[in-house]
Amino acid sequence: MRVEIWSDIACPWCYVGKARFEKALAGFAHRDEIEVVHRSFELDPGRAKGDTEQVVDMLAQKYGRTVEEARGMEANVAANAQAEGLGYRTEGRDHGNTFDIHRLLHLAKARGLQEELLTLVYRANFAEERSVFDDAVLAELAVEAGLDADEARALLADPEAYAADVRADEREAAELGANAVPFFVLDRRYGISGGQPAEVFTQALEQAWKDREVPGLTQVGGDAAACDADGSCEVPAASASEQRV
Repeated sequence: MRVEIWSDIACPWCYVGKARFEKALAGFAHRDEIEVVHRSFELDPGRAKGDTEQVVDMLAQKYGRTVEEARGMEANVAANAQAEGLGYRTEGRDHGNTFDIHRLLHLAKARGLQEELLTLVYRANFAEERSVFDDAVLAELAVEAGLDADEARALLADPEAYAADVRADEREAAELGANAVPFFVLDRRYGISGGQPAEVFTQALEQAWKDREVPGLTQVGGDAAACDADGSCEVPAASASEQRV
């Protein structure tokens, strides 16, 4: 069974949601028969390459908050990340355009190293003092993941390399009705939006495995923390609804 995950490196709830999904997958009886594919979704596609700013400043401006309030927002996400055993820096992180990161992840997918690179990029962005919006840092991360250094640098120098693959993922997300990330699709039958608790992913895995012959896409779980297509990453109210879409 295939699980597709639409996400963006700039999305903290994608970082947290990935950890929660992996916790559920680790306890799933058929985990060795699950193929996980990560797909592209940009939260800030209009931002120019090289145009970066501090995350706290970006949050304050986007939500019309004070810098102290923006720091509080980051502290809330940090607490969720730390509860999952993840590192999270609340100060000094950059925000920028993630298109090149997605292109590099598609190269890693072609080389069978997508999971390795994604894990390293998330860690660099959220937990370490390394800006993933710097081509030199991205090339270093690619090598750490097992990619060829020259191939990675050549991709970053060619803006068309794997660009069509990124755009195809984004079109497919729109066709599926995904307007926030993370967005998980299990066997093209069940959709889960947001960084849900691990038990929601466990339920969805078990249900999708059981109902593999059922057509259509069903939304599983209630509202959960996610980042909208406009880049908003606030926490919605909880709900226990299940809705066919």
